[in-house]
Amino acid sequence: MPMLKIPGHERQRAREVSLDEIRAVLGDCRLCGLCETRTNIVFGVGSPNARVVLVGEAPGANEDAQGEPFVGQAGHLLDRMLSEQTRIERSEVYIANVLKCRPPGNRAPAPDEVMACSPFLREQIRSIWPDFIMTMGNPATHFILQTEVGITRLRGKVHRAGHFAVLPTFHPAAVLRDFGKLPDLEHDFYLLGQLLRGEVDPDDPTAGSAESMPGFRPSAPGEVLR
Repeated sequence: MPMLKIPGHERQRAREVSLDEIRAVLGDCRLCGLCETRTNIVFGVGSPNARVVLVGEAPGANEDAQGEPFVGQAGHLLDRMLSEQTRIERSEVYIANVLKCRPPGNRAPAPDEVMACSPFLREQIRSIWPDFIMTMGNPATHFILQTEVGITRLRGKVHRAGHFAVLPTFHPAAVLRDFGKLPDLEHDFYLLGQLLRGEVDPDDPTAGSAESMPGFRPSAPGEVLR
């Protein structure tokens, strides 16, 4: 991945570059063809001092219209998971996507689009330098963990990417299409809450097992998302 050069910084150490500086370099980005079809660049939102960064795939229609990630139905589900399972609020985390512009028709990101856009996400993560990264869906997980293994096999446990403990899970939009994934999403956000509270060790291979989560109670089968 090419290094994103930030004016005024030579080595760009962790937490050295501000999110505002990264946004200024992004500007009115024209690095790929998505600039021709987007309404707004969706940079990211949340606390610059967050202990967890949530990473999605790309903006959808609502995000493109409002310029903020996760503001549609998937965003409402995300907020619910944070509040009910992790026991924190949206304002306490930082939320970003691999792509900053919406692909037409919400298609999957193209490799050249990821190549052009991912240096901005890399610098966002380095600016915040969180303890935990939760990747939502395959594109975000594949980028952060540098793997092609599917999300179904990776979710439910903690992985390492250098300094960061990484917790992959389903994208909330995928859960809205298949309510059968809801208990897994709840599990993963509950585990995130345990990690943030120090109730489990991220390097313990049993983290995320039933034995390590005695308080977890998934939604009843067939429950309709409210």
